[in-house]
Amino acid sequence: MLLDEILKCKKERLKQAQKKMSIDWLGRSLPYNPFVPRNFKGAVCQNRINIIAEIKKANPSKGITKEYFNPLQTAQDYELGLATAISICTEEDFFQGSLEDLSQIKRFLRIPILRKDFIFDSYQIVESAVYGADSLLLIATILSKKELQELITFSRRFGIEPLVEIHSKTELLKAIAAGADMISINHQNWEDLSIDMKLSQKLAPLIPKGKVVVTESELHSSEQIQEYLKIGIDAFLVGESFMQQENQQATILALNSMD
Repeated sequence: MLLDEILKCKKERLKQAQKKMSIDWLGRSLPYNPFVPRNFKGAVCQNRINIIAEIKKANPSKGITKEYFNPLQTAQDYELGLATAISICTEEDFFQGSLEDLSQIKRFLRIPILRKDFIFDSYQIVESAVYGADSLLLIATILSKKELQELITFSRRFGIEPLVEIHSKTELLKAIAAGADMISINHQNWEDLSIDMKLSQKLAPLIPKGKVVVTESELHSSEQIQEYLKIGIDAFLVGESFMQQENQQATILALNSMD
């Protein structure tokens, strides 16, 4: 299964990172860190169409999203298009991302940044803070309730409110029990990569009031966004459909003009 392959590579990369620098040494740089956490949660629940625009060079199920592009320029175009926040996929082997892109973009943008990766260890939380992430993705399907709860609590120590990704009612209940304040409904199933565009309609009504609700995967049109707004979705994480546009700024502005 693809997810197993990704996690295997990620665990190996984590081992190598820990050999180069312990979590204690990594954390010692934080008092001198120029990156102040921005309020991702507050940004994505504004009374407007909240677009989280994603930077993702590759998708393991579809290949290269965009061969030649400048991550910083793309992020700046997103911000000029009035995106609420930026999502940066930092997984190296399958999505061809990097933490360096995240830190560079943080220096030049004013809106909050989500680190999208396969996070399962406290080392990765500290790493996220060091490189300037304002939020980070925790995928419920790869974590037990205890692990999820511990990582949520640990993230908050650094001023980072995690976004917990779910794909089923079971995972939703796990996220709620673990104390998640932000929940993202992923229409794509990690087991077989199938897409269920009705999943948000099924799960959003089950999420307690007061939680921030995000929806992601295969969002392409203003009609989709209007439908999801009706069921209380707060924000929309959009990736490939933006990456494939020549004029990304205009594309996001067009979506925001519906508001």
